[in-house]
Amino acid sequence: MRIAQVAPLAERVPPVRYGGTERVVHALTEELVRRGHDVTLFASGDSLTSARLKPMSPAGRRLGGASDGLFYEIAMLEDVYAQANRFDLIHAHVDGLAFSFARQSEIPTLHTMHGRLDLPAQLRMLSRFPEQRLVSISSHQRIPSLHLPLNWLGTVHNGIRLQHFKSHETPSDPPYLVFLGRISPEKGPIAAIQIAQRAGVPLRIAAKIDREDKVWAEENVIPLFDLPGVEYIGEVAEREKAELLAGARALLFPIDWPEPFGMTMIESLASGTPVIARRRGAVDEVLIDGVTGFICESDDEMVDAVGRVAQIDRARCRRHVEQRFSAEIMTDGYEAIYQRMWAEQARQATDQVVAELLGGANVASAMRDIARSSSAGE
Repeated sequence: MRIAQVAPLAERVPPVRYGGTERVVHALTEELVRRGHDVTLFASGDSLTSARLKPMSPAGRRLGGASDGLFYEIAMLEDVYAQANRFDLIHAHVDGLAFSFARQSEIPTLHTMHGRLDLPAQLRMLSRFPEQRLVSISSHQRIPSLHLPLNWLGTVHNGIRLQHFKSHETPSDPPYLVFLGRISPEKGPIAAIQIAQRAGVPLRIAAKIDREDKVWAEENVIPLFDLPGVEYIGEVAEREKAELLAGARALLFPIDWPEPFGMTMIESLASGTPVIARRRGAVDEVLIDGVTGFICESDDEMVDAVGRVAQIDRARCRRHVEQRFSAEIMTDGYEAIYQRMWAEQARQATDQVVAELLGGANVASAMRDIARSSSAGE
């Protein structure tokens, strides 16, 4: 199958450091190529891929310093749909940005919605394009939009390339906890520091600070880095992240927002490291409480969970990801949807040909007339 994968231009594919959507696109693209599909990746020019790369910007715009990413992405979508007839389908990972382009194209587009869907602006956008083919990355992600008549084709959980993560049977000594990802209010870095302090276990913070969160972080979080046992590492690359996770006693995930999925959770589990998370968003779909970590309601429960985390079988954490969140399993899910789209497109093409042969008559009515005539002749 000839497939166009359309990635955001914020980060390289795969990301140099932080970047969830681009990492998913990379895992999916590489597995599709391995399975024999003809894949073209529209992404930043510094991307690394086994597919045919169509560079749409010089580099990932965040680390590359570009501030006009939206213009690059609009230009990218113009390029994608100008050559849409070269593909059997287009798979867009830019949330709703491709909706208008897809509506005008005869080639079907699948849109994976990677972000939150609970804000008024997002719901308004979705309501304007009820015909677009959508995939969610968790069942919980869809909940705010259930009142809209949207065209969901399925839910496909994110997957990772497991070869990047090595599972450790025991954590490092002396022990430490990890907070990974992004310093922002909704991710709960202050709660993570407070939980680690109360539990008496050092905390290593490997996270980026976005421009929009810089003032908040400087006022509320960065001063806490001077506390004993708190170490701010900053943004880490893939190998550093894997080593950091594998040696940790647990990943702290005290989020306070409707998390659409939570890539750091499966990266931690793939490293054999349990996750202690607040029950928000898709956490219940990723973790098994008491088996791959602990799902908590309060900071008190999370502090208690730190003391019990040694009960978790680290090998079971790894198996959980192998069985549910690998790149191969994710690609199985997408391939099944691609095949349904392909079959639907073929049916529509056949109906169009029949309609033209019958002079534009209603196909179903015409076929019934033909059947009745044949029966009368017998």
